[in-house]
Amino acid sequence: MTSQTLQKKKILFIVNPNSGKKKSDLLTQSIQKEIDVKKFDVEIVYTAYAGHAVVVSRQAVEDGIDIIVAAGGDGTINEVAGEIIDRETVLGIIPMGSGNGLARHLGIPRQIEKAVGLINQFDFTKIDTCSVNQVHFVSIAGIGFDALVAKHFARNERRGFMGYFNVVANKYLKYKPKKYQIVFANGNKLTTRALFIAFANSNQFGYNTTIAPNARLTDGLIDVCIVKKPMLVSIPIIANLLLLNKINLANDVSIVQTPYLSVTQSRNRVVNIDGEPIRIAKKLNIKINPLSLRVIINKEDAKI
Repeated sequence: MTSQTLQKKKILFIVNPNSGKKKSDLLTQSIQKEIDVKKFDVEIVYTAYAGHAVVVSRQAVEDGIDIIVAAGGDGTINEVAGEIIDRETVLGIIPMGSGNGLARHLGIPRQIEKAVGLINQFDFTKIDTCSVNQVHFVSIAGIGFDALVAKHFARNERRGFMGYFNVVANKYLKYKPKKYQIVFANGNKLTTRALFIAFANSNQFGYNTTIAPNARLTDGLIDVCIVKKPMLVSIPIIANLLLLNKINLANDVSIVQTPYLSVTQSRNRVVNIDGEPIRIAKKLNIKINPLSLRVIINKEDAKI
């Protein structure tokens, strides 16, 4: 064997402690039990404030860390991924958030110990990322009701599916669809009122709610999901289609695939960026960045 073959890879785990002490303790135990120390040198950092993962990841890239593992939800993953797009550094994921949409798409086990064990295999691939006015996202961005829910869910003390469901239930009836002007990459234009518009790189919001059944992380396309506000009697049907991976069959949903689009809103509103509410601009330019991120996957279960 050469000295290069024997050289250990450096892994940095960036952990969001807001995921809970029980999960954090289980993660530490799983790292000690599962990570092959003959192959990897391990370091763990706990984030102390919003955006801390960005700072830590940026320094880790400069320090030559081979693998940065985001342990948290889609927001934590987004912060880490943003610093290693178009880099040699590989992203690992330990799903410790609420919805864990990207992890599900990549086939990453939700059991922490199994997710840690997957890192030893070091099976990775390149996937697409996207951006809204140069603000990147890996999984899904959205405007309209989707963004409103993200904004209120971020302030909600209750996490998990029921916390998310309560926000949706409390805001849905009074929400009025907004007007949007869309221009697609092929020049086609559309003016529409929608409950929300999702820009999907991966296929789901999380909680196994699939908004873009045909989305793939390696196809060089954004699935633009335009959802009209359905009548109350139709909601159970749409909910079932979401869970059955068939939302594209709903009458109130249309999906267009494109590498680029622009959307103009009536005023500057919040955009949902991988679960985090961000105010960007009235006009949004959304584009795909093909095969720009290296990420560890479960080859058997990943939908890419």
